[in-house]
Amino acid sequence: MALSFFFLIRATRTLPLGLAYPIWTGVDAVGSVIVGSLLFKDQLSLSTWFFVLILLVGIIGIKVTSGH
Repeated sequence: MALSFFFLIRATRTLPLGLAYPIWTGVDAVGSVIVGSLLFKDQLSLSTWFFVLILLVGIIGIKVTSGH
């Protein structure tokens, strides 16, 4: 958690908070799903993976279109 917050602070040095925070929360959500799947053997459905992919596309889209 502390490491995640550290990266948010670092991101706000180059991105406005309005962009950094949604990217940070999205990456946290995706990371939680992946860690749960790999470390805790959570069973994820195909639709879960699909929506994680959609979330990743959204995160990348925000970053690419932000102009930063």
